[in-house]
Amino acid sequence: QVQVVMSGGGLVQAGGSLNLSCAVSGGTISRYFGGWFRQAPGKEREFVAHISWTGGSTYYTNSVKGRFSVSRDNSKNTMYLQMNSLKAKDTSVYYCAAAKHYSSSYYLSDEYDYWGQGTQVTVSS
Repeated sequence: QVQVVMSGGGLVQAGGSLNLSCAVSGGTISRYFGGWFRQAPGKEREFVAHISWTGGSTYYTNSVKGRFSVSRDNSKNTMYLQMNSLKAKDTSVYYCAAAKHYSSSYYLSDEYDYWGQGTQVTVSS
């Protein structure tokens, strides 16, 4: 059974930084493509970032480009989302997700097979 366990998150002042971790384990999944999404109250879940299996390709939504960085350590089956220069509008519940196969529609949540439990990120202005 595949498990996706997140850690990190919390409260930070605007301009600060946070790092989220996402560990994928169990089942038959030996490699996966990773995604990060977020959902603010009353809003739909939105794409934040995607990382390929090797980590060689990354994609970001425009609003976080230059501030957020996605990475992974395959020896630990863990991926990370480093968030810098945080803004109040970044306040959301953040989710990581794993996909068994690559999809050109990596920005759609339906393309992912396994999800983390979510973690709250609150940025105070």
